[in-house]
Amino acid sequence: MLEYLPVLVFVAVGLGFGAVTIAASSLIVPMRTTPEKSSAYECGVDPVGDARGRFNIRFYIVAVLFILFDIEAVFLYPWAVSFRQLGLYGLVEMVLFILILLVGYLYLLKKRALEWE
Repeated sequence: MLEYLPVLVFVAVGLGFGAVTIAASSLIVPMRTTPEKSSAYECGVDPVGDARGRFNIRFYIVAVLFILFDIEAVFLYPWAVSFRQLGLYGLVEMVLFILILLVGYLYLLKKRALEWE
């Protein structure tokens, strides 16, 4: 237990510093609410319209596809690093993985999911 004492002291000092800083800033800084502070700010452009507006479903489809192919790249890096250790089995598994993704991509192209109308 004694070997964890420096870690516990570090955590206590960090939490204490955070708490003291937040408390001091709320005591020192005056809280003046103005219309400018209360309004939404987005890149210097005044907000126009309703914030609850509907988005086209294609935005979400493109986002999901981006995440899917991003995850594919995440799986490719460790495979590339350990390619020689995995041998033929690793090569076959990765070819199957790429083929499954390719079939899904071709299905999306056939359904024209990536085209904006």
